[in-house]
Amino acid sequence: MTHSSQPAILALEDGNYFHGYAFGAIGTTSGEICFNTGMTGYQEVFTDPSYFGQVLIMNNVHIGNYGIKETDVESSSVKIRGLIARNLEEKFSRFQANATLQDYLIQNQIVAIEGIDTRALVAHIRKQGAMNCIISSDGKTIEQLREELSKIPSMAGLELASHVSTTAPYYKGNPAHGKRVAVLDFGIKQNILQNMIDRGVYAKVFPAHTPVRDLLDFEPDGFFISNGPGDPAAMPYAVETIQELTKYNKPIFGICLGHQLLALAHGIPTFKMHHGHRGLNHPVKNIITGRSEITTQNHGFGVDPEAVEKASHIEITHLNLNDDSIEGIRIKDKPFFSVQYHPEATPGPHDSRYLFDQFVEMMN
Repeated sequence: MTHSSQPAILALEDGNYFHGYAFGAIGTTSGEICFNTGMTGYQEVFTDPSYFGQVLIMNNVHIGNYGIKETDVESSSVKIRGLIARNLEEKFSRFQANATLQDYLIQNQIVAIEGIDTRALVAHIRKQGAMNCIISSDGKTIEQLREELSKIPSMAGLELASHVSTTAPYYKGNPAHGKRVAVLDFGIKQNILQNMIDRGVYAKVFPAHTPVRDLLDFEPDGFFISNGPGDPAAMPYAVETIQELTKYNKPIFGICLGHQLLALAHGIPTFKMHHGHRGLNHPVKNIITGRSEITTQNHGFGVDPEAVEKASHIEITHLNLNDDSIEGIRIKDKPFFSVQYHPEATPGPHDSRYLFDQFVEMMN
């Protein structure tokens, strides 16, 4: 159902382009195109800092049909650069919602395009791989968009975590009880923190470029390395910090970007994936227990599997059942572990939340 007669254009780096209709803010936006296979949870997805710098395709036919609720967020603002969908809906059916998707996107200055055959577009990205794109609803020509598109840098080599990290430390939880965790914020989702708080953790969240001394001054029982956007190989400052933290032999837990950074800190390289994993239905096998889990994922980089298999000091704990990519590791004889997926799963299934229990037990 189209809500606007104002035309919009989506142009891809490989020369393909698509015509649709404007939604949200009117203007031009650009970034790396990616797709999410989830059918629900669009507001949590839009506010996930790991999507910073990306233009998102939502696969479900209708997006916006249950409206916007101010508490359904993972950060303080929308983090995607742009939105692509088949049908973007203004009317919503949820009585708890307090805004339309249209108003929400305008408020956050997000340019969107609807009326796109997203099945064909996703099939194209799956075949051709990740690439940059540009959306415009302000009258620019295809030639003008292609010229702008040629100037957009590749996601490979971009350091984006410092753009979404907190600028000042803050606390979460009750200081009167529980374990103390120093959190390195590279773009943390709020429900990751909530999962730790629910288990009695008292957390202090630190900016990305925090010196090790400041982390230690909190007298933590463990360290958490957060998710976030961009290329982990472009973050030597973070790798050096984690290498220094490993000397204190306190539990370390990393998620997504944090998983990649823990691997880099132990000599394992990362790589840019063909088109990444993003959605709420990715099957992962826990190698330790033999059980399978349905997981939430959002990443465009991965850990080099050949390097991990050759490393005598690292054990693979989780594998992706779709493509055998590495989804979890732990450092042998050390209390350090990480997963590539999102066990907090907002949105998504809660199969993997036991990992937060595991982290707390390690600190005990």
